[in-house]
Amino acid sequence: MQPEAEERRAHKRAVRQAFDRAAASYDAAAALQREISARLADFVLAQAGPTPRRILDGGCGTGHGQEALARLWPQAERIALDFAPAMLAQLPAAAAARLCGDLESLPLADASLDAVWSSLALQWCEPATALGEIARVLTPGGRAWIATLGPETLWELRAAFAAVDDDRHVISFHPLAHWLESAASAGLDCTARDGSRVYARAADLKRLLRDIKQIGAHRIGPGRRRKPLGRMAWHRLEAAYERHRLADGSLPASYDLILLCLERPA
Repeated sequence: MQPEAEERRAHKRAVRQAFDRAAASYDAAAALQREISARLADFVLAQAGPTPRRILDGGCGTGHGQEALARLWPQAERIALDFAPAMLAQLPAAAAARLCGDLESLPLADASLDAVWSSLALQWCEPATALGEIARVLTPGGRAWIATLGPETLWELRAAFAAVDDDRHVISFHPLAHWLESAASAGLDCTARDGSRVYARAADLKRLLRDIKQIGAHRIGPGRRRKPLGRMAWHRLEAAYERHRLADGSLPASYDLILLCLERPA
């Protein structure tokens, strides 16, 4: 097996393990996920289009998107897909049909969906592969509604770690241009897009990092696993992050939100 393929397989295993471990604590720390799901729903409402009959919630997590989808299209058949079995197990009993699967290799037939909704899942995927799969399963004229993360996500943490060492501690995400190029290569038209900043906040850095860990978004980028920071390095990190403290006394963590409406041409 080529080194790149093995690294990708290891990355996927780490993603699944991280979100499986986070499933039980996810909802308690997922205020940011709920806010972004609400923003994606508002983005959908701003775009006119046909009512879908069959929708995939791709990377459903514990089901935050299910409530939004039920409000948007109450008569539609919903399929909730996630890579992590423990996340699917947290879905309410009355939720949509559940499917454990990979967004990069969807276990669905060609042209079998009218719409795909994916909120904060595709950033863990290779864009060209995942969008190619979405294009495959959409019917002609079908749409994908996507909320993902851009490269300025957690920039405060990246800057603070730069004061500690030269290692890569913070995951890098693809810019908007890369998503648009990947969509075009997959045969999808971008009919609408938007971007904004969303902020997580905590009283101190330990709580901020704990919340990131509790939603699974830690140690899942490629590269070696690092030892915990020593006491002196931790104090340097805290001091560097203090520069970002807000007037209300909280420490922020920025999330660079990208919203996309992609359509498979009829």
